Amino acid sequence: MPVTIVDDEVIIGFDAQRLNEIFGRSREEELYDVLIIGAGPAGLTAGVYCERKMLNTLIVSENIGGQALESWAIENYMGFRMVTGDELMKKFEEQVRSGNIHMELDRILSLQSEDGTFIAKTATGTKYLAKAVILAQGKRPKKLGVADEERYLGRGLSVCSTCDGPLYKEKVVAVVGGGNSALQTAIEMSKIAREVHLVVRSTIRADESYLQAYKERKNIITHTHSVISALHGNSLLKAITIMDRDSGRETRIELDGVFAEIGWIPNTDFLEGFVDMNEQKEIRIDINCHTSVPGIFAAGDVTNIKTKQIITAAGEGAKAALEAYEYHVNG
Repeated sequence: MPVTIVDDEVIIGFDAQRLNEIFGRSREEELYDVLIIGAGPAGLTAGVYCERKMLNTLIVSENIGGQALESWAIENYMGFRMVTGDELMKKFEEQVRSGNIHMELDRILSLQSEDGTFIAKTATGTKYLAKAVILAQGKRPKKLGVADEERYLGRGLSVCSTCDGPLYKEKVVAVVGGGNSALQTAIEMSKIAREVHLVVRSTIRADESYLQAYKERKNIITHTHSVISALHGNSLLKAITIMDRDSGRETRIELDGVFAEIGWIPNTDFLEGFVDMNEQKEIRIDINCHTSVPGIFAAGDVTNIKTKQIITAAGEGAKAALEAYEYHVNG
């Protein structure tokens, strides 16, 4: 956690509002042409396209890179034979910061409309005004739903394998999930850890490329039709109990870490009742990234588009920005 000392004042963590008060100028009450919420592939691309259209643009996000940061190896993004999510997002960020785009690290708590102006309020108490909004805040990892889950988060339980994976060299870990993300994590961790337990709720459902690589790894032990029923340890996670969903039989596995790869939840809590969403709480958009509210556009994994890929998120971000420009021009 960063600690900033200014004269006699100690600022712990990234207090965006206080740091702006000291080092920058307040952007509160400034009316932006476009406010972009989220700084993943969709949000950052939207920012670049907005700047190219000479729109006064602000990006507000809790982090820079979004879900893409958690990708071990990306092999289907044009221009790169293989690139990590972290490397790719650094390229995105460099391009955004080379332009005249304002960026703030903060979390949006509410969004409303008043007399044709959109008003966003943040966790630091800041208020931002904009003529148009692009929603690109992505998703967050689902929880396992097991007792003591919060207690072990960061103490053996991880939702970011690319961040924490190297800590488990020659150790025993478990990966929970049966989709592409889970298999990719299991494959990569099998090259680092001594033993990997893959815990799959039903059956494995992943692309053939991942299945082939998974079958070649000899130190992955697979438990299908199974769920984690308990976590064990003191200050650190030391073991899990898995339950066979068919027989109810439970098995204890001694290990050092668990990586949860069971899916994602859209970051749309603050939009409840404001824009139309589907049953999964994804924002409904049309083919041109329009939401149910004029002047609000959406792009990337937070929307109801079927394909959840970095390259499609970036493309949708570009579309949303161009539509926001049309809205700005035509009023």
